[in-house]
Amino acid sequence: MGAKDKAGAAAAAAYSQRKNPYLQRIVQDAELRDNVVVAVDAARNAFSRLNNGKTPTMAILDDKKLHKDLKRSADALREATSALREAPKHSKPKKRKGGLGKLLLLAIIGGAITLAVSEGMRNKVLDALFGAEEEFDYTSNTAPASPDAPDSQPVS
Repeated sequence: MGAKDKAGAAAAAAYSQRKNPYLQRIVQDAELRDNVVVAVDAARNAFSRLNNGKTPTMAILDDKKLHKDLKRSADALREATSALREAPKHSKPKKRKGGLGKLLLLAIIGGAITLAVSEGMRNKVLDALFGAEEEFDYTSNTAPASPDAPDSQPVS
């Protein structure tokens, strides 16, 4: 494989990873990059202290600088991983879906307002739901009582 082929393959790989959110976050977030650098440097220091001629068991148990480097590396890695889990700081807002649900809610609210305001619409809906009301004319078969006729006998 020639140099041109390797460069072309590298360029294609870089182009395909351009939209990777993790890589975008690493490129955009300087604090994340600093945490990764601190973690790698502290781990490198801890590794060199572990291989300085003492037995690894003695170094792990007694070497305070090794403990400090391991703790610093672990803390920096923890911060870097939590930063990677968060959403990218400069990401575009996602378009919301669910236009049908919004449309349905708007139609229900509009219908309720229409029924509350319009008596004619309210009557049409009630007629459709429960049937049309029958017109009822009441006529009495009895004659009204005359005002000078006593209704009852006085009680003594």
